[in-house]
Amino acid sequence: MSAMSASQADERKPLLVFLNEVAGGRKLLQAVRERQDQIAGVVVAAPQNHPSVGQLIDTSEVREAARARVEVTMAVLSEFGIPSVGEVMDPESSLALDDAVRAHRPGEVLLSCLADTRFGFMRRDLVEWARERVEPEVTLTHIPVRIEDDAIRWDLNHTLVVATKTVAAPDLVNRLKERANIRPHRFTIICPRAEDVSEGQVVRDLAATLAELYRAEIDATGQPMSPDPFHAVKNAVEHYRIDDILISTFTGERSRWLEEDLIGRVREITEKSVEHIEVGRPATAVAAAVAEGEAG
Repeated sequence: MSAMSASQADERKPLLVFLNEVAGGRKLLQAVRERQDQIAGVVVAAPQNHPSVGQLIDTSEVREAARARVEVTMAVLSEFGIPSVGEVMDPESSLALDDAVRAHRPGEVLLSCLADTRFGFMRRDLVEWARERVEPEVTLTHIPVRIEDDAIRWDLNHTLVVATKTVAAPDLVNRLKERANIRPHRFTIICPRAEDVSEGQVVRDLAATLAELYRAEIDATGQPMSPDPFHAVKNAVEHYRIDDILISTFTGERSRWLEEDLIGRVREITEKSVEHIEVGRPATAVAAAVAEGEAG
């Protein structure tokens, strides 16, 4: 390494990825990849807040949701060979961002939030406040969460995907790709927790699927959710502008979701199309599977 390149390396600073709304999407990943050769590392942070969109959770689950948001984003970055560290911050977005900048001294912040995100009693604009707070010492780049943009794009289909054990199944991933090839899609993937699958495994599987969609230039976000799949779907139907719902389970096996008539119950609360896809599982997984209590 030359003296000049060594000096440049010494001047590199961390990149702070601040997730105020949802786990980082394709645009955020692209921004990180474009910068990875000029930074000292990546820090992924999220406040313990209750986002206006995205993670539709109970108050008691706010910290867990923030942690999952960070872990999913870190796992997606890892899929692309980008190591990172993660941190769950103060519930107040502005305080959390302030603390993260002070602790990690980044050269740039990638702020992932809605364009009109407000905070505090005065309902200040978060992006405007953050820019005033950190610049010019730290560059701030806003990576908009695209939900509102999607709501006015009639050429784009927004599909809610409900899958846990099947979230990384090739059959499901291929179905999502096929849909996107026919018409532009944005997928929101929710993964209700299952007793016999660790959250770590769900995070890894979800990240693998998101990464595969990103490689195909398909927009998607995802999040582990509370264990009740109907509650998770009901909240999503009420808060998102979705065009249809896709519920995924394994084929030929007992499923708790099917036993509880999840598909029928969801159809009762929405006029949107509700599709059930049954996918096969790898032979190794079949050998290890326990039939009782199977979920999607």
